[in-house]
Amino acid sequence: MTTYAARPSALRSSSSVRTGRLLRSVIVLGVLIVIVMWWAGGPGPFITTPGATVTSFGELTGMVGGFLVCIQVLLIARVPWLERAIGMDHLVAWHRTLGASVLFLIVTHVIAMIFGQQLIASQAPWTATFAVLTTYPDMLTALIGTLLFWAIGISSARIPRQKLSYEIWYWLHTTAYVAVFLTFLHQISAGVHFDSNPLNRAAWIALYLATASAVLTWRVILPAMAAWRHRLRVLSVVDEGAGIISVWLEGKRLHEMKAVAGQFFLFRFLTRGHLLTAHPFSLSRAPDGKVLRISVGALGDHTSQFRHLKPGTLVFAEGPFGIFTAARSTRRKILLIAGGAGIGPIRALAEDFVRHGRDVVVVYRSTPVNGLALEHELRALSPITIHTVVGSRRELGGDPFDPKALRRLVRDVRDREVYICGPTGMATTVEASLRSLGLPVQMIHREELSMA
Repeated sequence: MTTYAARPSALRSSSSVRTGRLLRSVIVLGVLIVIVMWWAGGPGPFITTPGATVTSFGELTGMVGGFLVCIQVLLIARVPWLERAIGMDHLVAWHRTLGASVLFLIVTHVIAMIFGQQLIASQAPWTATFAVLTTYPDMLTALIGTLLFWAIGISSARIPRQKLSYEIWYWLHTTAYVAVFLTFLHQISAGVHFDSNPLNRAAWIALYLATASAVLTWRVILPAMAAWRHRLRVLSVVDEGAGIISVWLEGKRLHEMKAVAGQFFLFRFLTRGHLLTAHPFSLSRAPDGKVLRISVGALGDHTSQFRHLKPGTLVFAEGPFGIFTAARSTRRKILLIAGGAGIGPIRALAEDFVRHGRDVVVVYRSTPVNGLALEHELRALSPITIHTVVGSRRELGGDPFDPKALRRLVRDVRDREVYICGPTGMATTVEASLRSLGLPVQMIHREELSMA
């Protein structure tokens, strides 16, 4: 299945960089505050016995893990200021990175608590495990929450993620909210740093309430209000050929969405087979305030069903998101490179750049000869230069995106600002070739076809 999620790999405005640094500083400061809470809130972090020391260390890892879980959730809570300043691409990447850290801290917390009990009571590991499960409050809920976190963490690893469908991955990650709630109950009732310190307890509850409020506000309440205000419906479904299906959408006051070419929405079609999951898709046409269009590669069970969507089907759209837009460019001369289903956002950007009088060159890559969907729309834009690169590497006599081939195709490539959208392998090759040709990193913008 192909989905679109904005991921400009190189472009970073000075504002974005400053905001990113500020966010990192806030996270580090938060961890330091948690350490202070741990140090000051207990009966004495490092007491005299090894068992007490290990147990206290286990409590610390649990507290830091609990704090980072909140940060993880906030990163993908659709907070407008963060999304506009940093971009959903980097927020999702940070969310993934923190996920590995949280999983490590949770595992460390569990092991340290059991080992500490083993040292204190001179018990065998299985006896110590049973003692921890039956002695500490709310351990059943904590156990369920921990198992959910482990399942989510394992499913996010590269190999399991490749085996899972997007729908299974999506719903498994949705259980993270249940896991956060279940482990929170254990933290408040069993944590000595909260039970004996009212200030710590109040601060911890406030942290979790603020996190829950952000999720409810920006992922539930405001999107629901927007859905009612715009009342999006499927206008028509068009088979573009080459495995690409376009879905046209109409609604009320679409200009209020303030969407621009290159951005994406999370779409949930309120019909059988689509209702249970929301998928990110980029706009394939510059918004005009009257209709929206997405063009989707029919590469999986979900996207293949798009051809069966009926006109009038209600659509829940959350967004717009992404900074893969013309507004981030600084040069007049633009090079747009699309591969496969990546033609959607590239076609929208081409329209936007031409409308603003830019010098636009498009390179459209397809392995199948009949794989150039929307090519006729690109050629209808004027003025624009289009190069199609069709065939396998063997048929073409090499990689068409190695530095020499790219330079032959677009002779003034060094003078252009480049936007890339396509399969990961192609996009990585193009970016490496551009860098080797001397193109500054700030002039390369990249969108990958994945959000998971």
